[in-house]
Amino acid sequence: MAQQATPVRSTRLGRLIGAENAAVSGVVLLLPGGDEVSARRTSPLATAAARALGRRLVRAGRTEGLVGHVVHYRQRGWNGTDALLAHDARWAAEEVVRRYGDVPVCLAGIDMGGRAALHAAGHPAVNSVLALAPWLPEDDMAVAPEPVKQLGGRRVLIVHGTNDERTDPELSFRYAERVKKANRDTCRFEVHSDGHGLHQHRAEVAALSVDFVLGALFERAFSRPVTDAFAAPPPLGLRMPLASGFGRSLRG
Repeated sequence: MAQQATPVRSTRLGRLIGAENAAVSGVVLLLPGGDEVSARRTSPLATAAARALGRRLVRAGRTEGLVGHVVHYRQRGWNGTDALLAHDARWAAEEVVRRYGDVPVCLAGIDMGGRAALHAAGHPAVNSVLALAPWLPEDDMAVAPEPVKQLGGRRVLIVHGTNDERTDPELSFRYAERVKKANRDTCRFEVHSDGHGLHQHRAEVAALSVDFVLGALFERAFSRPVTDAFAAPPPLGLRMPLASGFGRSLRG
């Protein structure tokens, strides 16, 4: 019996999040979580989580001309030096340029998608990166240190739960320290007592994400906590606590 070949999948952008917008002024690309090694498709749960975040962002930024797409990877695995998710994120940024022209792009990644967002930030269209509970390798696991130069000139926000048992929050802190040396427009918020999915403080994390993305893409003023986090020297601006109730008094 002939052996069936494994189907070759292509990177693609998911359907537009929300209604079409006649005047697109900015794009957020949602990068779902993945696995360290895998040739399987992205988990439907990971895609759903990314799309839920995208809906919140697009709803808040629709009047500014914000649109969003979830990136569908070829495979869910980073797969060592292949760094497939980072390549797929760069392709997606290029596809945005083809579809929408010269508009700013925010890469918003969750888990392994956060790592992909940080790696792909060097694309000329990208002006900002949001990384939620990013998966980052142990220092002794990497062939070379995680790159940071590509983040120069971008605004960067990392958010991590202090009780995350899947992705080590200390690794994202150490990474943020290195990024801050190359790029002052970097901050990191800690969500105390929350886990990997950031479910316990979902509303606050969503409000923080909206505040950052709309500020970065459309030059809107950031909230005071975000402004303070950017301005504070390490480690203060990289261990900024996300206050309970954040966003209740902010703009919708």
